[in-house]
Amino acid sequence: MTPFKTLAALTLSTVLATSAFAANPDVGGAPMFEDKNIIENAVNSADHTTLVAAVKAADLVDALQGAGPFTVFAPTNAAFAKLPDGTVETLLMPENKGMLTKVLTAHVVAGDLSGATLMSKAKNSKDGFFHMQTLSGDALSAQVKGKNLYIYDENGNVGRVTIADVNQSNGVIHVVDAVLVPK
Repeated sequence: MTPFKTLAALTLSTVLATSAFAANPDVGGAPMFEDKNIIENAVNSADHTTLVAAVKAADLVDALQGAGPFTVFAPTNAAFAKLPDGTVETLLMPENKGMLTKVLTAHVVAGDLSGATLMSKAKNSKDGFFHMQTLSGDALSAQVKGKNLYIYDENGNVGRVTIADVNQSNGVIHVVDAVLVPK
């Protein structure tokens, strides 16, 4: 083999290997692994400690470790901090478990919806939104503005997807910068 052909073959094999095994983005300073489930990855994100605590308090750990697939719009700690003072503490009280469960499941949609799929469905819809029903029975809508993907709750609150397509063994996580509140 000539040096040129060897270099070309090496370059091609490197490109193929890189695209076939493209790593998930890090989230909260931690690597996210496609062979781990949503909970196994989320517990390692420094940006999602409030969400993980809430999932534990609502007894949703087993559900989110299930087969799925699930699409989770995962609010960051900063998103929870934007809520009115005392909201998170109130939701975490045992007597408010039902309300907490509703809020958390309002961030989860059945299926494995990539960022590209959400954007395509929104762009190709008549009203510019892709409408989804969450596990809580509430509605979310995806909209594209420029190159950004936004998720709206039923109250008109909007979260921007800051990290898309964090693939999991049982679905996908999209990190959002707002808590999506059901009615």
